[in-house]
Amino acid sequence: MKITCDRSKLRDGLAVVNNVIPGKSTKPVLENVCLVATLDAVEILGTDLECSVRYRIPVTTQAEGDAGKSGVVRVDEPGIAVVPARVALDFVRDLGGDSVTLSTQDQTCTIQSGEDQCELVTMDPEEFPIISSFGDVQTFSMQGGAFNRLVSRTAFATAKDAGRYAMHGVLAEVDEMGLKLVATDGRRLALASAPLEMRPVDRPRPAIVPAKGMHLFCRVIEDPLEQVHLHFGATQIGLKTKNAEIFARLIDGEFPRYSAAIPREASNYIEADVETLTQKLRLVANVTGAETRAVKLKFTRDELSLTGQTVGRGGARARMDVSFKGDAAEIAFNPDYVLEGFKQAEGALVKLEFNERTSPGKFTLGENYIYIVMPITVDA
Repeated sequence: MKITCDRSKLRDGLAVVNNVIPGKSTKPVLENVCLVATLDAVEILGTDLECSVRYRIPVTTQAEGDAGKSGVVRVDEPGIAVVPARVALDFVRDLGGDSVTLSTQDQTCTIQSGEDQCELVTMDPEEFPIISSFGDVQTFSMQGGAFNRLVSRTAFATAKDAGRYAMHGVLAEVDEMGLKLVATDGRRLALASAPLEMRPVDRPRPAIVPAKGMHLFCRVIEDPLEQVHLHFGATQIGLKTKNAEIFARLIDGEFPRYSAAIPREASNYIEADVETLTQKLRLVANVTGAETRAVKLKFTRDELSLTGQTVGRGGARARMDVSFKGDAAEIAFNPDYVLEGFKQAEGALVKLEFNERTSPGKFTLGENYIYIVMPITVDA
């Protein structure tokens, strides 16, 4: 194999693929990337067996004398090389030239730019796992920016602790409204949806996607206006952009019946300035400790008072004006959960609905975006 490649393009491709490369693996080949050079493109492949990446750098057709110039990608000798992922990325990133030449001989891959070069020991390509490809499959599409927003609005609410494995993923559903993502850890739930640009002919079954896979999908979306294509398979989900294809193995399990946790009606309805409420929550939360991480919200007429306290530390109070409909009411939340949701809020106002202090609080944080937080019981 021998290729000449624009250094920045090669660096970007190696950086994307390194996101799935394990730092240490019982299978040493997984710590490598597979470079596949054809007459049409240079592909960089990587996997940890849970997620895989296929990053494509198309060959640019330019004159022979331009081979060393910036922007050029040329394949002189097609071939395959499996090289250490992290070392290859670090070396290419720190090179000073505009272009890089990679060539293989026996069990060595030489990376060279100008007077700088390194030789990497290669592995047998036969040992490298087979990486999926989209091929001719049914897909549906949406804008990359819209997909990124769905993931940022929901993936943060997945479970981090050991427990129900299905909660460690994001539920992806396609319905008449478009693509819906749902995440929960049992104490809070985030649900967001967005319309699709192109719908599948047959509606796919709901899929539980690992949070890591969702974040990887977002990392390969370079242009928010680009159309990204998704495919729901039997055991994995794939996302395709202009330059990359990402696949994530689905979580096998039963996702909680999230619809039962969403309040349908509420006796108390509040609208508040999200920036002010965020500042007041942080202020009062400062006095709460890990063992009593709770802030009480008390609503009377058009005023909200917030209180927090910890034995041996002290207490804090704050107030702000809100729009409130209902009888005098109070409810307490873990402020960390509420604040984490507020980071994704769109618009100046946030809406909160609840019935009693023991019932879930439903926050509306944007169009087609709701966030449910379970309350905390605190002493009066």
